[in-house]
Amino acid sequence: MALKKQELFRKRRLRVRNKLRAMSNGRPRLSVHRSSKNISVQVIDDLNGVTLASASSLEKDLGIVGKNNVEAAAKVGAAIAERAKKAGVEDVVFDRGGFIFHGKIKALADAAREGGLKF
Repeated sequence: MALKKQELFRKRRLRVRNKLRAMSNGRPRLSVHRSSKNISVQVIDDLNGVTLASASSLEKDLGIVGKNNVEAAAKVGAAIAERAKKAGVEDVVFDRGGFIFHGKIKALADAAREGGLKF
């Protein structure tokens, strides 16, 4: 029986999330969501259940509204690194969700690392 694409994505997302829970050691989670038109990222403190910082390609001040490419992902990564450092967060665990670490997700992660986040 072949699984649907959405079911495979859900299984991959849960597998990644469970591995992160085991190794997080209380560090906040850098969670990425990618759609066909936008990319967004949040730094989430799972112990308290609050979002510490967020960035999205929908924000007008980043100058990438309506774009969903590698350059837009890099700008969002740099923005989340800056906002997370402003919130006092430097060490995070990277939650790619069910997305493969390639292309836009990799560009976002590299820009966040260059901005000073450690993961």
